[in-house]
Amino acid sequence: MEPGSATLWGMTSTPEMFVCGVDIVGPSNLTSLFETILPYWQPYIEMSAARMGDPRIQEGRAFLATRSPLTYVDRIQKPLLIGQGANDPRVKQAESDQIVQAMQDKNIPVIYILYPDEGHGFSRPENRLSFYAVTEAFLTEHLGGEYEPIGDDFEGSSITVLVGAEDVIGLSEVLAG
Repeated sequence: MEPGSATLWGMTSTPEMFVCGVDIVGPSNLTSLFETILPYWQPYIEMSAARMGDPRIQEGRAFLATRSPLTYVDRIQKPLLIGQGANDPRVKQAESDQIVQAMQDKNIPVIYILYPDEGHGFSRPENRLSFYAVTEAFLTEHLGGEYEPIGDDFEGSSITVLVGAEDVIGLSEVLAG
């Protein structure tokens, strides 16, 4: 299980265990994830269908729904920071969009950062630095401790904060420029 998947599953299956969560390109809906897998990954699709549930049949779709964090979004009790690359070929932006929308519909705190020039994970150093700066401020707010205020950490980054900038220390001010 990748860290983004683990974060979303943990926040929905054992929410009392967490103070907050950070998800990077985590799938929120296993059915829609499988529906968007690229054709050249057919062996992976077949293996996953056999191991996890086949999204091509009703029973498989029902089983995948029981394993999808989106199904249990109402269980999320603590703030969540989500990072997503708009060009991710594996975990499409729609995976983050749908859980963010569901959280907003239920008034659950969420911060959603999108990088229009990234794919699966953040490969550009400027984007990684900006996400780490936001993550550090977010974790400090919820876990305590010290942090380095966000300064010029966004220089050269394509960071776009779609939701929740006001919920991270100093983020709104830096974005306002």
